[in-house]
Amino acid sequence: MRKLLPVLLALVGIGGGVGAGFLLKPAEPEPPADLAEGCVPPENAAEHDLPNHADDAHDAEDSTKEYVKMSNQFVVPIVGDERISSLVVLSLSLEVSAGQTEIAYRHEPKLRDGFLQVLFDHANIGGFKGAFTDANTMAILRRALLETARKTLGNDVSDVLITEIARQDA
Repeated sequence: MRKLLPVLLALVGIGGGVGAGFLLKPAEPEPPADLAEGCVPPENAAEHDLPNHADDAHDAEDSTKEYVKMSNQFVVPIVGDERISSLVVLSLSLEVSAGQTEIAYRHEPKLRDGFLQVLFDHANIGGFKGAFTDANTMAILRRALLETARKTLGNDVSDVLITEIARQDA
């Protein structure tokens, strides 16, 4: 009897969970009332489900670019009143010409050093205070990061992407 009671309790618990899930399952959405009943989709509806963005110029541009994700995040301390008041954490990626990925990875230490200097300068002028994700503030930061990347890798870098950014206040 002692061995049977835990098994029975487990079965009751599982059954209750399945029953609750079945009863609380969201109802199927009903079609809008303004649609005519018996409306039949056109024969070529599958062709119109998604927009077609594949034109030759767009495909050619995508095939000439590669993305290089910097291996580690950047951590920038924000100093206020002679102490660290918050930290900003960023993840960056580079948009480079096709075939330049290996070169970018070989120069990553130099890129990281330059990016950190730009990020520290940006922090020191107050770029990470207040509404730090404002479009104008982010454009200034991106432009400075791109200039630094081009000093190291040349014009093979077409953009610096800020893929993640967060500020944690102390």
